[in-house]
Amino acid sequence: MAEHEDIIQRAAEVLKEPVRIDPALDKRVMAAIETSRAPRAGTQRVWAAVDWLRRGRPVTVSPLGGLALAAGLAAVLLVGRWWLAGTVGQAPVEGAQAAVMQFVVVAPGAATVSLVGDFNDWSTSATPMQVVEGNGIWSVTVPLGPGRYRYAFLVDGSTWLSDPSAPRALEDDFGRPNSVVTVGGL
Repeated sequence: MAEHEDIIQRAAEVLKEPVRIDPALDKRVMAAIETSRAPRAGTQRVWAAVDWLRRGRPVTVSPLGGLALAAGLAAVLLVGRWWLAGTVGQAPVEGAQAAVMQFVVVAPGAATVSLVGDFNDWSTSATPMQVVEGNGIWSVTVPLGPGRYRYAFLVDGSTWLSDPSAPRALEDDFGRPNSVVTVGGL
């Protein structure tokens, strides 16, 4: 054990010795910095604004102000939830007459095409499409109740296509394109 301590002690002594640094090193570093491309004036202003935004600032909120902020946030969340529940992916209303919607997509060379959307829980096997006379046109009809539905076509189980003849929906959480169809009056 004493032998290991002796080796460690000698290594520590060597590491404690001062290291000589070339006195010209500072000059070379500074010269390299000066010859590097200087930022444009507009860029300096942008970085100054970014630095200003990143600096911490004390924020004081009175109890009444905090309560108002919390109430406003709750109102925004409730209204947003009500709006989304009432417009996107609406289930058919009981007693309302379902409309038969035909979905068509051109996918030449595809072996399989499926219709996926809010109305079938985005199932890749629930709504297979049929090829029309082997010319690359695929079609399926689906009964849908009044509402707004997001959907897309799944080609060969891997390629996700939006409907070019329908309005685009916001992309889903996975960055895939979707389309929207509205049935009946909302």
